[in-house]
Amino acid sequence: MDYDIIVVGGGHAGMEAAFASAHMGLSTLLITLNKKMMANMPCNPSIGGSAKGIVVREIDALGGMMGKAADKGQLQMKMLNTGKGPGVQCLRAQEDKLDYPKAMQEFAQNCKNLTILEGMVTSLLHNDHEVFGVRINEKEITSKAVILTTGTYMESKIIRGHTAFTGGPDGEEPSLGLSPYLKDMGISIIRLKTGTPQRIKASSIDYSVLEPQYGTKGNLAFSYETKEYVPFDKQIVCYLTYTNEKTHQIIRDHLQDSGRFGGIENEEGELNPLEGVGPRYCPSIEDKIVRFADKPRHQLFIEPESIHTDLIYLQGFSTSMPEEVQEEMVHSLKGLEHAEIVKYAYAIEYDAIASFEYDYTLELKKYSGLYIGGQICGTSGYEEAAALGLIAGINASLKILGKEPLILRRDQAYIGVMIDDLVSKGTKEPYRLLSSRAEYRLLMRHDNADLRLRDIGHEIGLVSDEVYNDFLKKKENLQIAKQIMDTTFMGMKEDFVTYMHNLGYEKYQGGPSASSILKRPNVKLCDLKKFVDGLPLLDETSEMQLEVMIKYEGYIEKEKKDAERLAKLEKVKIPEGISYASLDGLRLEARQKLDLVHPHTIGQASRISGVNPTDIEMLLLHIKKGI
Repeated sequence: MDYDIIVVGGGHAGMEAAFASAHMGLSTLLITLNKKMMANMPCNPSIGGSAKGIVVREIDALGGMMGKAADKGQLQMKMLNTGKGPGVQCLRAQEDKLDYPKAMQEFAQNCKNLTILEGMVTSLLHNDHEVFGVRINEKEITSKAVILTTGTYMESKIIRGHTAFTGGPDGEEPSLGLSPYLKDMGISIIRLKTGTPQRIKASSIDYSVLEPQYGTKGNLAFSYETKEYVPFDKQIVCYLTYTNEKTHQIIRDHLQDSGRFGGIENEEGELNPLEGVGPRYCPSIEDKIVRFADKPRHQLFIEPESIHTDLIYLQGFSTSMPEEVQEEMVHSLKGLEHAEIVKYAYAIEYDAIASFEYDYTLELKKYSGLYIGGQICGTSGYEEAAALGLIAGINASLKILGKEPLILRRDQAYIGVMIDDLVSKGTKEPYRLLSSRAEYRLLMRHDNADLRLRDIGHEIGLVSDEVYNDFLKKKENLQIAKQIMDTTFMGMKEDFVTYMHNLGYEKYQGGPSASSILKRPNVKLCDLKKFVDGLPLLDETSEMQLEVMIKYEGYIEKEKKDAERLAKLEKVKIPEGISYASLDGLRLEARQKLDLVHPHTIGQASRISGVNPTDIEMLLLHIKKGI
């Protein structure tokens, strides 16, 4: 074999997959169309956001690289949802479009066991049941596993107005030939669509009439290993503007001019509908105007692409309108009346692999040794892509090393929620992670990703002994601090009584433990710790963890019990090779869905859309009877 693992594609998924296998000691070849565009951010240069920020922390806890690069390349860091509970709080960073990929590319250049090659893979080396390499420029390169992370490049087309042309994101070349080859291998392909807004010349915007948007004060970072933080006063300011009735009217007047609503011209000059299905949770601006016709305005964020360029990203304004209509649309916005458009918005269609084709390890069911990660899995977003690439890289490596695969549970990680959703429920549109998709949000918080996943990262070889030992010390300090808080009973010391009275607890008479006091409204650990002796020194993240662990202890225990009930269903294995079509008592739809997904456990079967509780009861009955 030339290599242990070949990774095809150098985006966020490909980078994480390649880093994972290389760091686990396997010889890895990363094939990319353009080395200079590795880890590029063709859409908004931001990392994190609702649910996504937690995913980045999970990637870091497992030993991935996205969080480390994001901390190096950030322009502004913000903690979202601070007015809500800890289960939905998460980080979002505006990244420098040049500095973030530069950091990732430097990681790659210094990565042992990793070789990078430019080129386009058009076919795979395989037999009827196994993949063992790739073909590039008529050259065959062999491997024990192949990971496809082609992003939005496979057979991609750029769309503006009624015109579509072959091209990749951000002016890059598309990946041509591989998708038809996969179809010939019997792998089901789906067509998806996404888009990106205009890039505006920053110096042409009137910021005096816009609402400034600042970052969040404090030592904020995605990576648990980051020690240097960007000071608040050094962060870049973003701005907020809104669409208005004039904007909406321009869009309504030109709806049929957009590729989304009017279609694209074929060779005969006829208009045909777009093939790709777009993301529901990140729609184009014309979609928003049609779907939310009652809304008088929509938020648009004006965010810098880089400190090295004069470009602004107009978040929330993606469109497939013709260029002349985009000019009208942009100039109708407050503060952008004289804005200069440097790059016009576009929609992009691309091929992905149907979710029923792969299993929880992200290996294709029909071909051993063929894994996929990122947007080829049917997802949307840098963070989702990086997480899937990481898991694909880990599982391909574990299989080669003869070890058990890594399958994260729904109560263990948002990454586990995403993969379970894709495998069990499938997707017909670009899948996006949302906090509402997770049943156990309080167990899978921003602050405790290391407590959930650091042990796993160390065990599989992605977290060094030095980093792991630091984590164990922190974990020990947390346990000590929790015990001290539980066993320290607050008396009637004058300064503490005054503190309680100032918070409105005039009737405080002493007695409860420090933990009980912390559970009361408005009491904060940063204030309370002054009255508790013997607490170990905790950093900002650990202090947040301790406060959440104590304040929400009852709710956390309840979610743990709910998760334990789910775990019981996950332990009931479904025998392999079941012919669901021959099982009496199952509805036709249930038989079809179960036969498509082939769930491994009753728990997974219960989450398949189209399979109801009665079907599960019948399936359990058949299992007890020995099928």
